Amino acid sequence: MKPFGQDFHFATTLGLKMVERGDGRCVMAIDIERERHFNPQGAAHGGVAYSLADSAMGGAITSLLPDDQWCATLEIKFNYHARVVEGLLTCEAEVLHRGKRIANIDARLYQDGKLVSSANGNFAIFAAPQ
Repeated sequence: MKPFGQDFHFATTLGLKMVERGDGRCVMAIDIERERHFNPQGAAHGGVAYSLADSAMGGAITSLLPDDQWCATLEIKFNYHARVVEGLLTCEAEVLHRGKRIANIDARLYQDGKLVSSANGNFAIFAAPQ
């Protein structure tokens, strides 16, 4: 399986962690911290949950791609169901359909066993640059 490191600066700045990945699935998590992730309204900024989902969805599709293919997010429909507070936020992503050029991926985000967000997105699949 192609590696999917989270050692790039954006991921480490947010605190994204790989939990499990393979066979078109990916689980990632983040420890939500008040000083680091909250907005002025006293909840985690929506971009934190979105970034976690986008990364987990990318992890799910790349687990199916050979080394000579890359992917990129085309679009994501993201739904916020409940406020995200301090503590562990986990995202479970799964490839629903993989075509030659586009994959459709679902994601669910949980905090304390409660569904707090969900997403569905399309990712482009293309030849890796030489």
